[in-house]
Amino acid sequence: MNTVVVGGGVIGLATAWRALRHGVTVTVIDPAPATKASHASAGMLPPSSEQIDGVNDLLRLCLASRDLYPSFVAELEEFAPAGFRRDGVLDAAFDEDALSKLDHQQSFRESLGIRSERLTPEECAKLQPAFAPTLGGLLGPDDGAVDPRTLNAALLTAIEALGGTVIRRQAIRVAHHTVTLDNGDAVPFDRVVLAAGCWTHHIGGLPEDAIPEIRPVKGQILRLHSEPPLLGVTARALSKGASLYLVPRLDGELVIGATYEQRGYDETVTADGTRDLLARAAEVIPGVGALRFAEISAGLRPASPDELPLIGPTAVPDVYLATGHFRMGVQLAPITADAMAAYLTDTTPHASALPFTPLRMGRAA
Repeated sequence: MNTVVVGGGVIGLATAWRALRHGVTVTVIDPAPATKASHASAGMLPPSSEQIDGVNDLLRLCLASRDLYPSFVAELEEFAPAGFRRDGVLDAAFDEDALSKLDHQQSFRESLGIRSERLTPEECAKLQPAFAPTLGGLLGPDDGAVDPRTLNAALLTAIEALGGTVIRRQAIRVAHHTVTLDNGDAVPFDRVVLAAGCWTHHIGGLPEDAIPEIRPVKGQILRLHSEPPLLGVTARALSKGASLYLVPRLDGELVIGATYEQRGYDETVTADGTRDLLARAAEVIPGVGALRFAEISAGLRPASPDELPLIGPTAVPDVYLATGHFRMGVQLAPITADAMAAYLTDTTPHASALPFTPLRMGRAA
């Protein structure tokens, strides 16, 4: 079975790798693999989030991916380091409203069997001494983060080690079991997976209503650096009705994000975005201004019409989708990859993935 995966972000690469592990012949097509949304992503793997609160199907999908992450990484690290840390995620409250939200989150996690520990202000200060005074926190000790840049590099290494092919060209058309590239070359397939994020529906050749529109949502991400690392564990700072995520790397990098902007396909980084992230970070980390500036980047999150992932077969024979993960692509990579490998080998995917078939959208699939 010859499968082509169009899209070399974390979802496309993870799908290709898992399919190769199942004996599928795989070609990945992307002009610049691992350089778009997941390259910009911070890679926080929280125990829960506002996006899944009340959305039961998405909750089950997230929990399944959370359970898979350790084994997913362990298998991948047979080929290269994956940048995975499972040393805790701290939600820290900086005002009374945020503190009340921690009560809700604690009850929610406990109802799911997710271990969490309520921390006093003093315990938060001990865990994160760089923080301004908090009103308390909620620690998910079994969660953490992954560095998406390291993860994507490992996936590319694994794909090539397993005999996969990576073609660094743009796919412009899919028709008659062939992907046409921007240089006119044709790549035949038995099955194709479209995993090109918010560019997926721009691929030509398919019926007009075959692929739902995937809306781009811009996020700017700030990277600072210090030696030794300023923060000990991954954190979300909750204040003024919003959250700011702070993801430390072992090499001293601190990733801060993110903005949320409806600006179409604009990927420019801006002074306003930088100022906003720095100002919000300075409110919770007084010493952040002394850190070395490393980078500001922007990524386009892929949002489906209902803001839920599209995973599985479409109404077009042998055409599959793995896109629309919005803010959760890195978080949902393991379960998406496993589900797609199952679809591509004609086996039954994990039950949590079944509600996310593109066929749920009627003919717009």
